[in-house]
Amino acid sequence: MIGNKKVGIIGGTFNPIHMGHLILAERAWNEMGLDEILFIPTGISYFKDPNTVLDKKTRVALTGDAIGDNPHFALSTIEVDRPGNSYTYETLEELKKENPSNTYYLIVGADTLFQIESWKNPDIIMKDCIILAAVRKGQSLDELSVKKEELEKKYDAHINILSMPYVDISSTDIRERIAAGKSIRYMVKDVTLEYIEKHGLYR
Repeated sequence: MIGNKKVGIIGGTFNPIHMGHLILAERAWNEMGLDEILFIPTGISYFKDPNTVLDKKTRVALTGDAIGDNPHFALSTIEVDRPGNSYTYETLEELKKENPSNTYYLIVGADTLFQIESWKNPDIIMKDCIILAAVRKGQSLDELSVKKEELEKKYDAHINILSMPYVDISSTDIRERIAAGKSIRYMVKDVTLEYIEKHGLYR
């Protein structure tokens, strides 16, 4: 990547990637005037049961296919290529080392603001990026604003709330619907649906 860019980061197991992820990334890109959004599939998530997560190669393929038609979306395998658990602070440090003049924006659901202090080295995360949080079901804007101010004061963080409608789609629901033989059309990109059906995933 060329330096001096405003780069959004959206990470996750993407098990599978769905329209909610894509809408969130596009909204962040548009609202914040970002140059690029990096989609970073998690290698090994210490928050997830590994028995419920597809292998790295398949999740990378699903993610790459889903974002392939968007010129300002890009795939990064920085976490799946790194051994051991995936830690956001390490990813940010690596990205900053490669491109120190870039500004990084971590795109998350609002629930992450209430969990981020349980992540490894949250102080480094909030030092190395600007956080963009989207409202999620179960959190009011008032609650979010209070938490935003608390984290900004405690960590000298920079946090923006994205004005985005709540999209009620989750990877868990998608997996459960597939297992039950129900449709997931319009919850994922057509190319994602085709890949899942072709390879018999989540059956």
